[in-house]
Amino acid sequence: MTTGADTEKMRDARERWVRTGGVELCVAELGDPERPTVVLVHGYPDSKEVWSEVAERLAPRFHVVLYDVRGHGRSTAPRPLRGGFTLEKLTDDFVAVIDAVSPDRPVHVVGHDWGSVQSWEFVTVQRTEGRIASFTSMSGPSLDHFGHWIKKRMSRPTPRRVGQLLGQGAKSWYVYMLHTPVLPELAWRGPLGKRWPRILERVEKVPAGDYPTPSLPQDAAHGAWLYRDNIRARLRRPRADAYAHAPVQLITPSGDVFLSERLYDDLELWAPRLTRRTLPAKHWVPRTRPDQLAAWISEFVTSNEDGMPAKDSRATGKHADRFGGQLILVTGAGSGIGRATAFAFAEAGARVVAVDRDAESAARTAEMSHLIGAPEAWGEAVDVSDEQAMEKLAEKVAREYGVVDVLVNNAGIGLSGSFLDTSTEDWRKVLDVNLWGVIHGCRLFGKQMAERGQGGHIVNTASAAAYQPSKALPAYSTSKAGVLMLSECLRAELAGQGIGVSAICPGFVNTNITATARFVGVDAVEEKRRQKRTSRLYGLRDYPPEKVADAILRAVVGNQAVVPVTPEARGAHLMSRFTPKALRAIARLEPPL
Repeated sequence: MTTGADTEKMRDARERWVRTGGVELCVAELGDPERPTVVLVHGYPDSKEVWSEVAERLAPRFHVVLYDVRGHGRSTAPRPLRGGFTLEKLTDDFVAVIDAVSPDRPVHVVGHDWGSVQSWEFVTVQRTEGRIASFTSMSGPSLDHFGHWIKKRMSRPTPRRVGQLLGQGAKSWYVYMLHTPVLPELAWRGPLGKRWPRILERVEKVPAGDYPTPSLPQDAAHGAWLYRDNIRARLRRPRADAYAHAPVQLITPSGDVFLSERLYDDLELWAPRLTRRTLPAKHWVPRTRPDQLAAWISEFVTSNEDGMPAKDSRATGKHADRFGGQLILVTGAGSGIGRATAFAFAEAGARVVAVDRDAESAARTAEMSHLIGAPEAWGEAVDVSDEQAMEKLAEKVAREYGVVDVLVNNAGIGLSGSFLDTSTEDWRKVLDVNLWGVIHGCRLFGKQMAERGQGGHIVNTASAAAYQPSKALPAYSTSKAGVLMLSECLRAELAGQGIGVSAICPGFVNTNITATARFVGVDAVEEKRRQKRTSRLYGLRDYPPEKVADAILRAVVGNQAVVPVTPEARGAHLMSRFTPKALRAIARLEPPL
């Protein structure tokens, strides 16, 4: 448990000691004190260093304050320990800190785990009203709200509410253990304290290295009194006036093994000015998702500082809580499914990079994305089949815009005709775009996601043709089957790094791919006739690309593996699994061209 890298990140921190209630608190400050103050409050069994990655990212824009909670890190512990960690005393500590670091200006509070639990107390008690400008909560509910949540489900039980109680009860197993006398202290000072860094690395995917700090065993032993001094008393007698007097941003890690998302169902009753965010991550997000946290904290602080609007305030999409501020790259974004997908992410408040081989179309998509709701949007003209061009694009995006959070490999071309009529050059063209284009995107941007170590998602547009054989589409179907299998393999490989992979199989969708598809084995006149005929048939089907875009966003949110979109795509997918002979028989039929 070395501290080298964290020490390096905090090398510019200014330290001071704040005395309050018989303890001395170690307080660190980064950034310009004249700028808005952001106070980061750590949880259990952490010290302030849990915030080092986030603090480093916030410091250029804000006055960032971190402090070790009493009994943790370099702060001293109360004597005796029993009764020394009540929410009232923790509030005394907080007030003493903000009086020292920002006496004349309200502060923005950010809490994680027990840092969030106690910060809910700060933002709902009368004596801090006017001293807190905003509060960002993650992985730590108000004990008062929790108590009312339990009482509501016990007084009016239904099968659903009973299930919620039992589910959260199972997730709270550690709370019962920490109420056991002596044993938690012995475990933390013994084998658990030694193994904890490895547990975090394996279970929570916290990067190995400088965290936790060497004070962990002592911090965890002292911190057990956070639970003993507060849990039972507050859950039995929750305050009836626990209303937030400042705007609240709730960031909910969807994979938190300690807290159910259902705990926050009624939160609007207690926090009227509430912004919700969801993050595909586990509990220790300050260490595993510092980039996203810093972005959301920055936006929320800015939106509540001097009445300035948030950068993504125009976002109205139903997934705005998930994609707001994230960087999305879509290939083939100049029209059809790609353009609709770029617009859907823009409506959800994402930053969009629209990529297409047609520069004008890419620029138009980017311009419209910005008008729809994207805080920022850029158009890039690139042929996805050109490996060197894709490498330059990946370098430019990482350098100028950041690491992509969601990659949508959508660019594709159509090719129809029998196998014997398909030339080697025809095969090369369709595979270069449909398969190699996806490979280039996954390799380059997927590598950047993996190296960043903060998760992400890759969406590859395959086709129902990937599992539905057809005598008329051997080359196209082969390219899309390759995309489908590549997606499945990548999903298995990248799962351990928090990167999801989805294959989208649209089916018959009304886009211009039919008008530009090539038909081999026929002359130019007949090819033109077949293009018009196919476009007319797809137009009569009239399945809009916007529905595919919705399916793509749902696939990312739900981390779905294979997503057939249209009814015929879903039907063919079922047949491929349960009645493959029937599907092979259909493949022998002549298409109506």
